[in-house]
Amino acid sequence: MSIRRYVLNFGNQFHLMILPMNLFKISWANLKDKKLNSFLSALLMTLGIGIISMLLLLNKQLDEQFRRNIKGIDMVVGAKGSPLQLILSSIYQIDSPTGNVSLDEAQRVMKNPLVKTAIPLAMGDNYMSYRIVGTSPKYPNHFEATVKEGKLFATTMEATLGARVASVTGLKIGDTFSGAHGFDNMDDVHSNKKYKVVGIFETNNSVIDQLILTDISSVWSIHEHADAPGQGANVTDMLTGADADSAHTDDPSQEITSLLVKFRNPMGMVALPRFINENTKMQAASVAFEINRLFSLLGIGIDTLRAIALIIILIAGVSVFISLYNSLKERKYEMALMLSMGATRTKLFVMLLLEGIMLALVGYGAGVLLSRVGLWLFSRAAESDYHYSFADFSLLPEEILLLGGAILIGILAAAIPSLGIYRINLSRTLAEE
Repeated sequence: MSIRRYVLNFGNQFHLMILPMNLFKISWANLKDKKLNSFLSALLMTLGIGIISMLLLLNKQLDEQFRRNIKGIDMVVGAKGSPLQLILSSIYQIDSPTGNVSLDEAQRVMKNPLVKTAIPLAMGDNYMSYRIVGTSPKYPNHFEATVKEGKLFATTMEATLGARVASVTGLKIGDTFSGAHGFDNMDDVHSNKKYKVVGIFETNNSVIDQLILTDISSVWSIHEHADAPGQGANVTDMLTGADADSAHTDDPSQEITSLLVKFRNPMGMVALPRFINENTKMQAASVAFEINRLFSLLGIGIDTLRAIALIIILIAGVSVFISLYNSLKERKYEMALMLSMGATRTKLFVMLLLEGIMLALVGYGAGVLLSRVGLWLFSRAAESDYHYSFADFSLLPEEILLLGGAILIGILAAAIPSLGIYRINLSRTLAEE
C-alpha cells in the first residue's frame, strides 16, 4: 500500500500514522509498491555482499588450512621439478609428487647437523582416492594426532586411518584392504597384498584426517623391491636416526618420495637448500617462500573479485539513489499532502532513509545467505577432489563491519534524494495538483 492509499484511507487521522513503528510500515509499503526497482536494487546489493562475504570465508579457511599444515616444516626435499608441486604433494597431499629420491641421498640430509628433524614420506598408492602414505611415527606426532581406536602402525602392512578416511570408507579395526597404484582411481589394485587396519585417528582438522598411514616398509613391500626389509622389520629406526651408524644403504631400489625438514637454527635455511639444489640430484623447496608465492598468485584473483564486488555494491547504491530520486518526483504531491496533515519534513526524510536502509538490510541478509550456499557448493567440490572440507559457516567479525558498510551505503544513497523533502513548496505543489 503506497502513501497515497494511506492518506486516502486515514484522512485527517493520518497524523497518527506518523509514529516510529508506522514509518517502517509506510517505507516497506513504498518498496513493495515499486517492486521492480526495489528488486533490482536489492539484487545488486545481494550479489556484491555475497561475493565479498564468500571471499572472506574462503580466505579465512584456506589460510587456516594452509598455515596449520605447514606449522613446524621449514623445507621439503624431493625429486627435482616444480618446488610448489613438491610442497603441495608432500604437505597438503593435493598434487602428484615430482618423483622419488634414493634413500641413501635422503639419509645424508637427515644426518646433516643443521637438520633438527626430518620426516620421510613414501607415496604412490591410494584406497578409494585416499592416499596411502608410508612414513614414521614422527609424522602423526608432528600434527599432534592421537589414536582414537586401536593403535599406531608398527610393522609392515599395518595401517592407521585418518578420521575422515574411516568415516567415508567404512573401514574398521581388523579390516583388510588392498591399495591401488596412483592417487585417483582403483583400476590397478595390488590385490596380492593387503593392509590390515590397526588404528583410527581422532579428528585432527589437519591433513592427517584424509590419509592412510603405514610404515615405509609396507610401500616397499607392495612395490616388490627385491631387498626391501621383511615383515616386521624396523625400518622406522633406520629412517629416523635411531640406528644412524647403520643407516647407510647402497640399495638403489629403496626410495622415498620426500622429506619434511625442520632446521636446528636459521643457518640451515641459508646454507642447506642451496647446497642440496646445486650438489645433489634432489631439490629443496622453502615452504614459507613457496606458500607466500602461492598466496600472492591467489591474491591477484581474490583482489580482482573483491574489487568487482565493491563496484557491484556501489552500483547498487546508485540504483537506490535513482529509484528514490524518481520516486520522490512521482510522490511530491503525496509528500505535500502528508505535510499539510501534520507530518514534519524530518519525519518524511527519515521515512525515505528507512527505505534505503531496508534495501541494504535485505541485500545484506540475502548476500550472507548466498555466500553460505556458495561456500557449501565449493566445500562439496573440494571434498570430492581434494578431501578438504570448508564447513565453517559462522559469521565473521569482518562481516559485521560489512553490515555497517551496507547500511552506510543505503543511508548515503537515500539521503541525497531525500533532501528534496526540504525543498517542497507546499502551496504550489498542492495547487498544481
